[in-house]
Amino acid sequence: MKTLFIKYRSVIKFILTFLVVYILLSVLYKFYLQFSDGSKFYPDYFTHLVGQQASSLLSTFGYDAQLLPHPSEPSLKLVLKGEYVARIIEGCNGLSVLILFVSFIVAFSGKLKTTILYILSGSVIIYVVNVLRIVILSIGIYSYPKQSEFLHSVVFPAIIYGVVFLLWVFWVNRFSKLSKKDV
Repeated sequence: MKTLFIKYRSVIKFILTFLVVYILLSVLYKFYLQFSDGSKFYPDYFTHLVGQQASSLLSTFGYDAQLLPHPSEPSLKLVLKGEYVARIIEGCNGLSVLILFVSFIVAFSGKLKTTILYILSGSVIIYVVNVLRIVILSIGIYSYPKQSEFLHSVVFPAIIYGVVFLLWVFWVNRFSKLSKKDV
């Protein structure tokens, strides 16, 4: 048994580090959501920010976009040209995807400065892609309402998780301390 632990030490270290960071960040995020004051930024600051930026970008593209608080649930209603097309919930803010991304990068850490810079730049990329995803999804649902389920549950999760996967692959191949012999 000891030889297995020695042989797969790097794999075990990766799994334990990933789990510890993921659980820690998830608990912090849960506390953030629990103690968010929805009076100023409804339903919470990050969801509100993502909604505002998506709405502004839609307006920049020439769509009459409005963002309204949902009357019966903690979400925002996105209205395009007077038509309610989507609700932006806490899960749309991208923070859970960022937690997954950061946990993986920390588990496959490189040099401290490089790791921090990559986490910051990768988080910005994921955030921007997430806002663009909401914008494109909203336009798609507005233009093709019969395809809304397919767009929401297949196409657009593939985009956000595809970007995360590409960032992970780039990180592991370019900056991670893990050597090929450890795998």
